[in-house]
Amino acid sequence: MPLIDMKTGTITEKGQIVIPKSIRDMFGTGTKVAFLAYDDRIEIRPLEEIDDALSCAHASEKVLAKDWLSKEEDKAWKNL
Repeated sequence: MPLIDMKTGTITEKGQIVIPKSIRDMFGTGTKVAFLAYDDRIEIRPLEEIDDALSCAHASEKVLAKDWLSKEEDKAWKNL
């Protein structure tokens, strides 16, 4: 995939980054993204580009909570 555009930004104390308008316009509001951290770089990719093999890595806490936040689970893990 060829490089289309490159812009710079700053990570604030709150961990916020402004995505430049020209890049936002390419993908559209509401696009879900994944943050990939390497030793020498950070990549932000649309989730649809992430390989299906990694799908469990971006499962939301809300989805997992349905099965894990129950009285039965609390009892099962209480003494561990």
